Amino acid sequence: MTRILNVPLVVFASSLVALWGSVQIGIVVRRLRPVQDDEKDDLTLVINASLTLMALIIGFSFSMAVSRYDQRKNYEEEEANAIGTEYVRVDLLPTADAAKVRQWLTQYLDQRLLFYTIRDAHQLEQIDSETARLQTEMWSTVQSAATERPTPAVALVVSGMNDVLNRQGYTQAAWWNRIPVGVWSLMIALAICCSVLVGYSANRRASPVFTVVPFVVAIAFFLISDIDSPRGGVILVHPQNLISLSQSLHK
Repeated sequence: MTRILNVPLVVFASSLVALWGSVQIGIVVRRLRPVQDDEKDDLTLVINASLTLMALIIGFSFSMAVSRYDQRKNYEEEEANAIGTEYVRVDLLPTADAAKVRQWLTQYLDQRLLFYTIRDAHQLEQIDSETARLQTEMWSTVQSAATERPTPAVALVVSGMNDVLNRQGYTQAAWWNRIPVGVWSLMIALAICCSVLVGYSANRRASPVFTVVPFVVAIAFFLISDIDSPRGGVILVHPQNLISLSQSLHK
């Protein structure tokens, strides 16, 4: 199910078909067991309550997706600031060490840009491997300098490098932080139940009105899945701050 949620168009198509089919099931059930006159008010009450609950769950899930999207954007900004600050602070290191760390920071920045733009899983594994290697090289150099010259200035460089490494970890955690599958299951179950009830309340089998609910809910699912998917959707985090930093460093 996780793979499906990474492709919003598949979420839209599958949910639209499933919900439309649920409406048809409700229509068939009504033909087999018509609604009695004394049950109409109760049926209306149940439908209204179910639709309201579904709307609340969808709104809650949409809020979760937006908050996670904002979190990814904020960490991208913080990561760019941390790299840019550390690039300036390495002047406090000995000349040879400063030159190596600057070169590695530039390469590291390029890898972080690729992390935001590449969608292929195999390439992402290579990016993660190269990122880890550069982190090890940079930390080793800074640690050696701090051991040889334990001065407040070098300590400032060590602190900056610690921020660089931490921000990458926070960013990765934010990209892993998705809407739980249990929430999706609850939304789908409620949507199917509501569609069956809507079909059951239909007076005419071919009424086009009953395609509205499946279509609207499918659009809501598509939007939630798109915002919640860091790589598979249309609404993506554009690494504008990292791009701007890369342009300034390469100049």
